Formats: sequence, structure tokens, C-alpha cells
Amino acid sequence: MTGVIVVLPRAEDARRIKGLLWGGGIPVSGICTTGASAIGLADSLGGGIIVSGYRLPDMICMELRENLPPGFELVVLASRHVIESGLIDRDVVCLGMPLRAHDLVETVDMMIQTMERARRRRREKPGERNPKERELIQKAKEVLMERNHMSEEEAHRYMQKCSMDSGTNLTETAQMVLSLMKK
Repeated sequence: MTGVIVVLPRAEDARRIKGLLWGGGIPVSGICTTGASAIGLADSLGGGIIVSGYRLPDMICMELRENLPPGFELVVLASRHVIESGLIDRDVVCLGMPLRAHDLVETVDMMIQTMERARRRRREKPGERNPKERELIQKAKEVLMERNHMSEEEAHRYMQKCSMDSGTNLTETAQMVLSLMKK
């Protein structure tokens, strides 16, 4: 789960924003009134979103962003004047004040979904083949090259296509090729 931290100079404002997010179905991991405390909380979460004002008692939002651990995105709540002034980097998500609750909830929800999808993609990424699997695939390619007069590239593409068509991975396809060719 992606953690959400609200950091605003006034605790009552932070509680209101937390309430808006909770009301929109977005759990908030914590609220803070300083950038340093937000960074400390972020270190314990390992990834998420910080909803911050432009100016905090101990730093501005861009200093906060520079000191956040990897895996955190920043949403800055600021006046239109500050947003248009160029004081905030273009790659930071900004919401203008006065704030509409719907805009905040939709923005944070979209960012959470994007982060979760990226996390799933990284987790599902196939790992490196071990030497035994690489050897098996190479043997299958050599058999195809010898018996069917294919180049190594053609044999590899043939095995990839068979793998996709049969819904198996390349190693299993190599095993099938070798078992069929031995007959």
C-alpha cells in the first residue's frame, strides 16, 4: 500500500486535508507540521505521496522534495500566484488554492494508482535465466539450426513464437523442441 503523508504548518489544516482524503477513501499514514518530521515518517514507510504546503516552518516544498527518500511523490498545495511564478519545479504536481476537495482526492488517487501499477510491473519483471536454462535454450536452437537449416536468429524467433502461441515460457519451449526432435 502506498503511504500518504500530509504536511502543513498548521495542525488543524493538516487534519482537515486528512479528513478530505479519508472521506474520499484514501487512508493517510500521518500528518506533520514540519518538513523534517515528514521526512522522518517517510523514511519509515518506504514509498508514497506527500501532500504539502509551499512553505513549511523549517523549509520550502522543493527542499522537502530534495530530501525525500526514493519512492515518494510530492503534491504541493499553493496559491495560484506561487504556482505561476515558477518557484515550483514543473515535474511536481501542484493544486491551486482555494482547494476543491474533489480535485485533491482525484489527484492523489490517480497518483496512488500509477505508483501501484509501476510497483506491480517491477515485481512481475522476469528475472535473469540461470546458466542451466540458457544452455537448454542454446541446445534447442542448435538442434533447430542443424535439422531445419535455420540461422540462430531464426531459431530463436521460432522458439519465441512457439512459446507465445503455447503460453509457455522459453525454457519450457526449448524442452519441448528437444524432446520432439529426439524422436
